[in-house]
Amino acid sequence: MLDTAPEATAGIAAHTQSGGGLAVLVRAMALVNRIIVLVAAFVLVLAGLILSYSVASRLAFGAMSYWQDEASVFLLVGATFMTAAYVQGRRGHVAIEALSTLLPPRVNAARLLLVDIASFAFCAFFTWKSFTLLEEAWIEGHVSSSSWAPPLWIPYATMALGMALLSLQIALQIACALARRKHP
Repeated sequence: MLDTAPEATAGIAAHTQSGGGLAVLVRAMALVNRIIVLVAAFVLVLAGLILSYSVASRLAFGAMSYWQDEASVFLLVGATFMTAAYVQGRRGHVAIEALSTLLPPRVNAARLLLVDIASFAFCAFFTWKSFTLLEEAWIEGHVSSSSWAPPLWIPYATMALGMALLSLQIALQIACALARRKHP
């Protein structure tokens, strides 16, 4: 499960063998991504347990749950955003695979580079907006509108950090693609 997809990282792997700054960054990012995926797996199980407890306590005891749904949503949001860089590192996001098989390798490499550049621009903007939301929620003390009222900086922090990691992952992919073009 935690192996990198060979077809997605073949070019990156070639540059990480040679050492250097880019190789160190790629390996460090891969390690961070693997650790986050392991934590996210635990978080997903925890969210499932919380929701199961909510259902069981409601059915068995008629207990009202006011925190379980929101806690689970916070956990799921965190797991989703924090693992986005791992998925991107495997090129596991939605893609049109038909194009990659129809295009010549050089054209496909250029297409991937253009998609990565556009994705980086979008994700960098999303990262900036996420950090502004986080700052606003932290400074102004925003809480959710539920009766539990947890602070909103918690999901905003995972969103901002996850988007920052995703932006970094895409930037590394762009740097590796450019390095491959420079030193084929």
